Amino acid sequence: MEDEISVSENIQDQKKKKSTAAGYAVSFLIKTGVTVIAIWILLDFIIGVFVCHDNNAYPMIKDGDLCVFSRLESVHQGDGIIYRIDNTEYFGRIAAVGGEVVDIEAGSVIVDGNVFNEQTVYPTANDGSRIEFPYKVPEDCFFVLNDYRDNMNDSRAFGGIPLSSVKGKVILVLRRRGI
Repeated sequence: MEDEISVSENIQDQKKKKSTAAGYAVSFLIKTGVTVIAIWILLDFIIGVFVCHDNNAYPMIKDGDLCVFSRLESVHQGDGIIYRIDNTEYFGRIAAVGGEVVDIEAGSVIVDGNVFNEQTVYPTANDGSRIEFPYKVPEDCFFVLNDYRDNMNDSRAFGGIPLSSVKGKVILVLRRRGI
């Protein structure tokens, strides 16, 4: 019986001795590879990170803040989104969806004859806009406005933002400045 135990212990000792630096390196590389693939899937298909480099979204998002956005969430009127136009990403708030008519009168955004319902009312101008008002939003597009309405890098300049240009809905803002 003792011989069987000592043989079993001897075999286990030999297996432990065979663990070499190469074995550890291979194990480390496999674990690192799996982790990198998991992070890539997470950041490419589920969530994304956007760094705000201007004050388009002021006061909600300030210059330097990190925005985490979900690629899986559906977006609706009033939602903050990240979208891409001409290889540049922007933050904006959906004011109208495809088929709705947008007009800007006396500093107010009018959507289908009703004032756009916002938590904070931002005075909005259409002077300098590249589109004509009233503007009918094309199907599968959004009419997007900056929260800081003096900056016209939004649908007033680009027209309707195609659904395919929307990267995702902002779900979390992380302050990096003024903490």
